[in-house]
Order: sequence, then structure tokens, then C-alpha cells
Amino acid sequence: MSDDTEITRLLTIMRRLRDPEGGCPWDLEQDFASIVPYTIEEAYEVADAVERQAWDELPGELGDLLLQVVFHAQMADEAGMFTFEDVARAIADKMVARHPHVFGADAARNTEAQSEAWEAMKAAERAQRRETRVLDGVALGLPAATRALKLQKRAARVGFDWPEVDQVLAKILEEAGELVEARNTAAPEEIRDEFGDLLFAVVNLGRHLGVDPETALRGTNAKFTRRFAFIEDRLAAEGRTPADSTLEEMDRLWDAAKRQERADRR
Repeated sequence: MSDDTEITRLLTIMRRLRDPEGGCPWDLEQDFASIVPYTIEEAYEVADAVERQAWDELPGELGDLLLQVVFHAQMADEAGMFTFEDVARAIADKMVARHPHVFGADAARNTEAQSEAWEAMKAAERAQRRETRVLDGVALGLPAATRALKLQKRAARVGFDWPEVDQVLAKILEEAGELVEARNTAAPEEIRDEFGDLLFAVVNLGRHLGVDPETALRGTNAKFTRRFAFIEDRLAAEGRTPADSTLEEMDRLWDAAKRQERADRR
């Protein structure tokens, strides 16, 4: 089958699932708000497949994500708001408009000039939507670290930024000190706020170092999972579990896992 035929088939399946006469009861109960968590989850599963380089799983994960787009579009179509074709047209028009060096008369740019033009176009689009404040339009539903990064980038464009990495490091130390001070004296809400300030400052450091916080933390999560599995495997060989061992034993095995990883990289 052609790609167009498969897209048509998928749209037909979605319409059938949402058909009040003979459709799926679960699908019929859903609305935009109830589907959003699934949309986010499927996007993360795409990221997970890429992180693990599970290329054989990636088509299926991308398909799951595409289904979410189709689901939203079908509900919108039923409400007379827009159709899947409108969704495809909107992104196609946007890509053409944002790439005049490819689809228009502009000469090919270098990456830096291209990024500047892209940001200028997005700023014009925000102005058309009457988003007049610098931080308007940064989606609330983004993961917190990603949203923090985007907020900081927006503010930096108008000069609200530390010029030196050392100043960011000093801010992290300041925020850590405030958290330590609040830990024993402040209310839980204030401790939470101070902890958030520290995380925000760490995201800022990542931005200055060119490190994406979500990517970095995903990598560390994977490393933690891998090393803890090493601990479990070593203990299992002795007929034990982590609950049967001491922190000192597990810490020694953690160090052994680190040494093994270094040896494997050589």
C-alpha cells in the first residue's frame, strides 16, 4: 500500500472507533483533556526507543504517537473545529514559511543565521497571537526542566542572563545554601520553593554549558539503572538481594560497576 493509503486507513479506523453506533466505548468516552496524558506518554516512549537505540521498536512507537494526533484531530472534526487535513496543512505551511532558504528565493544560510531567522519568524508568529510578553507562549505542559530551559533562553534574548559560567556556579552555591538553611527552620512549602530555585539554577548551568537537562538526566537515570542492576546481579550470585545487604556492600559494588564501565569503554 502507498503511504497515502495507510494514512487514509488509519483515519478510517479512528472514525470507526469513535462511531456512536458500534464504536469502542472507551474511545467514545475520551476528550481532549483525558487523551493528553497518553499523548505525552507516547512522546516519551519515542524518546526512550531513541535513547536505547531500539530502532526496530521505533516505527511502532512513532505509530503510537501518530495515533494520538489522529485521535485529537478526529475529536476536533466531530466538534466542527478542524480536521486532520488542517493539522497537516498547518505544519506544512509553517515549515515552508520558516525555511525560505529552501523553499523560497533566499540563499542557503549557515546554521547560526538560520537559527536567528527561525527565532525571528517565531517571534512574529507570537506577535500575531498577541503574545506580547517575553515569556508568553512557553507551553505550561512541558516537562519542568525543559520549560525552565525555554524560559531562560527567552529571557537571555533580551539580556536577562548571567554573562559568565562562574556567576551561574555562584548562584547554585547560593541557592544550595538557602536550601540548607531552610531545611531545618522553614515550612514544607518554603523548602519546596528553595529546592525549585536550586533546580532552576542547575538548569541554567546546563544551558550555559550547552547541556540539555532532560537529555542529561535521562542519561544519568539510565546509568543509575544499569549500575544498580550490576549490584543486584552480583548479590543474586551469592543468593542475596539488596534488602539482605548493607549500604557499605552495595556502595563497594557500585564502585565495581563504575570500574567495569570504564574497562568496557577502553
